[in-house]
Amino acid sequence: MAQAELGIIGGSGLYQLEGLSGAKWVRVATPFGKPSDAFRVGSLEGRRVAFLARHGRGHLLTPSEINFRANIYAMKKLGVERILSVSAVGSLREDYRPMDVVLPLQFFDRTRGRISTFFGGGIVAHVGFSDPMCPAVVDALEAACVEAKVAVHRGGTYVCMEGPAFSTKAESNAYRSWGMDVIGMTNLQEAKLAREAEICYATLAMVTDYDCWHPDHEAVTVNQIIDYLNRNVENAKTILRAGVRRLPKQRTCKCVSALAHAILTDRRKISPQAKKRLGLLVGKYLK
Repeated sequence: MAQAELGIIGGSGLYQLEGLSGAKWVRVATPFGKPSDAFRVGSLEGRRVAFLARHGRGHLLTPSEINFRANIYAMKKLGVERILSVSAVGSLREDYRPMDVVLPLQFFDRTRGRISTFFGGGIVAHVGFSDPMCPAVVDALEAACVEAKVAVHRGGTYVCMEGPAFSTKAESNAYRSWGMDVIGMTNLQEAKLAREAEICYATLAMVTDYDCWHPDHEAVTVNQIIDYLNRNVENAKTILRAGVRRLPKQRTCKCVSALAHAILTDRRKISPQAKKRLGLLVGKYLK
């Protein structure tokens, strides 16, 4: 079913991607249920791209309702090798201003009970996740931001909260005291699952607000965020186009073999059902 080499996940405000030539809507069935929406598959800058609206077109899903496993599995099924994830975030630093772009390199998990692994049910694997972002994708996005003349900050930590409510002031100030840099509600699960699927992943974090810690911006409102979202979306589209153009054809990163030494289950003990469910991900390691 391979139809794309690159995946783009659009966050709040980015529900479609113009400029895809020969585009068609593709619905993908997975063992984990339905993805957030149909995929828009076409060509961008000479590369085959699959675009997915994370929250669905019309923003129908809360962060905790997103079927992250289905989204990433479907990307894998479409042939995607790299994912560029666009996300709206709050800034926990004075110097990360609304309309800036952050390319975080680390995550900190504050979610509760979200499923963030394909494994279980008779097959166990533990992937390395010390460096959750693919450096090759981060490099391409950083260069694309510079080309687009958008203020970009490489590095830092994205704290992933449960939502859908925004932070309390106590939480926001605690995250700042811990050294967190931006806050969002979605990208950690995507990154973990992408690593298990041996898909390169990086976050294009678009700053929309100062969370609620800033004395001059104490309240985060949806209206304020939507205003910055709309302005950020145009930047995101420009950056994505340049980023796609800059990504190398070949993958030489460690993401490509993340499962090579991760599967602990005795191969003789893996049930036919487990092999069928995860064959797309682990089949090459079970031969």
